[in-house]
Amino acid sequence: MDDAEHTIYVALLDEGVDVWRPVRARHVSEDVFLIVDQPYDTEIETWQFGPGTEVVCEPRKLSDGVFLVAVSQRP
Repeated sequence: MDDAEHTIYVALLDEGVDVWRPVRARHVSEDVFLIVDQPYDTEIETWQFGPGTEVVCEPRKLSDGVFLVAVSQRP
């Protein structure tokens, strides 16, 4: 497991348009990352996947380039 933190992107829900939040995560295996504990105000925004969740990521083209995006929770 890679102990270094990486930036991945998580969708914000209930925004009306596609909005992606950069979050800190640790690499677990292949395309799986663990979203680490970090400030998250649920009164302001709703992340598709919150801290403590293992997610499967894939590269996706966003407005500023290609980034790793969380696409599903690890089964």
